[in-house]
Amino acid sequence: METGSREKLMEILKKFRNAMLVTQASHGVLRSRPMALMKVDDATGDIWFMTSIDSGKVDEIESNPEVNVTLQEEHRYLSLSGRASIVRSRAKIEELWSEEAKVFFPRGKDDPHLALIHVSPREGEYWDNHGAAGLRFLVEAVKAYVTGTTPKADSTQHGAVPLSAGQTANGLTSSR
Repeated sequence: METGSREKLMEILKKFRNAMLVTQASHGVLRSRPMALMKVDDATGDIWFMTSIDSGKVDEIESNPEVNVTLQEEHRYLSLSGRASIVRSRAKIEELWSEEAKVFFPRGKDDPHLALIHVSPREGEYWDNHGAAGLRFLVEAVKAYVTGTTPKADSTQHGAVPLSAGQTANGLTSSR
């Protein structure tokens, strides 16, 4: 069910530089690890990370490509659910290479163990209590506390947004 705006979700997503990538291990346990965002595609919301092909997360993604990407900073939170794939294209690695990656790949962009993780999110959910939205939430929280209810949030503060193929004219995915 759509309760927020794709534009708001993308605005929040573009503020982050790091994320937690959640995969499922072969024995069913969920595993999270911090990852540097190499690129966020403006049109699709697709996310790119760099990794070593020797990493356990590569095996986990190849066994079960369903992943979650979580992002958090002070008063902004984002959760994206979708499918991941391992990309070994040297051209794409060249395109996304950054000198910051040399910390993890000292042999550079030509390291034969370097691969990419491509995440295509199908849905996302955001919580943004930064700035004016945070002040509105604080007022709602005080009202809720006094009246014994729960705080109300609007689509600038919280929303769930479908992101996969079959998008409607306004850029959102049809739920049919």
